[in-house]
Amino acid sequence: MSCCGGKSLKSKFIDDENVDLSLLNDVLYEYRGIKGSLITILQHAQEIYGYLPLSVLDYIAKETGIKTSQVYGVATFYAQFRLSPVGENVIMLCKGTACHVNGADKIEEAIIEELNIHDGETTEDKLFTLNNVACLGCCSLSPVMMINGETYGSLTPQKTKKILRDIKSKSLAKEAD
Repeated sequence: MSCCGGKSLKSKFIDDENVDLSLLNDVLYEYRGIKGSLITILQHAQEIYGYLPLSVLDYIAKETGIKTSQVYGVATFYAQFRLSPVGENVIMLCKGTACHVNGADKIEEAIIEELNIHDGETTEDKLFTLNNVACLGCCSLSPVMMINGETYGSLTPQKTKKILRDIKSKSLAKEAD
């Protein structure tokens, strides 16, 4: 048994054996021997793969000579790093004070009802990922969410569900083409 309630540290990561590790070689070559470059390497890896699979973290550790535990530690410490794939449409739901006071919890309930996912989860069809965030800086539009960089404000549960259905329809139509 491990210190983490019976789960090993590796259970937090998705191991994708089909990852082409050679895509990282240029990045690893560019930063080879440069102290303090681990975060930059991880950022590039996430840009390449969309998230940080276990095989990528192991490869970075092996190729840089940095202890595997240190690579895992950095990947889990910083919120910018994703340990699992995200959906095509990333929903950032503001949970800041103004949004909270104006009904962000009801908006979250609508998203959960519509998509059957909770904070940090991705729909089975990989179309949506929900991320609750501290503040989007759009307090006058509260409650507010951002999807793929587009802001949706003055939300109601009904308006939220319609937005999600419209985005889903557009995504499915795009796939059909």
